[in-house]
Amino acid sequence: MIRSLHGTVESTSITHLVLNVNGVGYLIYMNAFKAGYDVGDTLHLHTYLAVRETALDLYGFPTAHELEFFQLLLTIPKIGPKSALQILSQAEISILTEAIRMKDATMLHKLSGIGKKTAENIVQFLHDKLEHVATPLDPQDRMQSDAIDVLISLGYSPTDARSAVRAVATHTDTTDLVKQALRQLAN
Repeated sequence: MIRSLHGTVESTSITHLVLNVNGVGYLIYMNAFKAGYDVGDTLHLHTYLAVRETALDLYGFPTAHELEFFQLLLTIPKIGPKSALQILSQAEISILTEAIRMKDATMLHKLSGIGKKTAENIVQFLHDKLEHVATPLDPQDRMQSDAIDVLISLGYSPTDARSAVRAVATHTDTTDLVKQALRQLAN
């Protein structure tokens, strides 16, 4: 099992990067675009080796905590490595953890864009496994959730509301966030 790699980024794409480790290029599935890695960066990645009948796929994470959560997602029926990586690309771990602890699939769906059924499965199957985890929801995430609720109540679609709220860079409170998101939607 390959648990970590340290090397230089040779190439990147939206779904993976190639990490050169002592002259060997490893294709590692991850959200390299979201992480902001560039060619030439030196990285240390925590990895998960997915063994299938026809392939050996490496999945990489900048922290051991993300790797642990990825492996936790793999315990949910019908969620494989690619789905688990997609979930982590859509939702921050703090949002996932808070939604699971509160048994609130609606909040998870609303904040991350994860499908309703998948959000319900995540909450249902991982609730008992996260009792020891104490990662509270970031106050910014709580404000975002409230702002999305307001925009939806004003008639905007959940997707548009979520996109507008995430596009706003700075805000001091929920009201300010809603005003800036409305400006964003008007453009």
